[in-house]
Amino acid sequence: MGEALTRWTIHGERLVDDTRKLHLSIASVELPDGVHFEQYVLRMPKAAMMVVLDDAGENVLMMWRHRWILDRWVWELPGGYVDPNEEPAATAAREVEEETGWRPRDVRPLVSTQPMVGSADAENLLFVSLGAEYVGDPTDINEAEKIDWISLASVRDRMAAGEIVGASSQVGLMHVLAFPPR
Repeated sequence: MGEALTRWTIHGERLVDDTRKLHLSIASVELPDGVHFEQYVLRMPKAAMMVVLDDAGENVLMMWRHRWILDRWVWELPGGYVDPNEEPAATAAREVEEETGWRPRDVRPLVSTQPMVGSADAENLLFVSLGAEYVGDPTDINEAEKIDWISLASVRDRMAAGEIVGASSQVGLMHVLAFPPR
């Protein structure tokens, strides 16, 4: 119906770097109007993260951490890369426990997002848990300066203040605010 009229043509791709967490290439692209250019393309493994709500559904479990690339302290949802042969929901639950010391009780799929759709394939799978059980200190001591339950009512102000900047954290939080899980 017209989708083909704006489809870009890829004439080839050459590998720049390939590691466990990143495949970087340069694609030779042609636009529908005939313009040619090269574009960097990032391909990353799937990541899974979780919005963990307390039993009342009023607070969310988050990590205060320094992101050195931005040189900023930010609140983020726990999560990480999906291991080969691991179900994404299991990854999200494992990461929550390793990074926070809390074990999610009721894991449900929430949404899938692509934070950099114009230049990267970096699918982020978000889950939600209604409740969690404290099982001890985090086993991964490199992840966060502080673990805390923050009020969902404060999320909008924290985003406006630049305290929550990660795309997937924002999407997950906005999703549960707009469509509260039951």
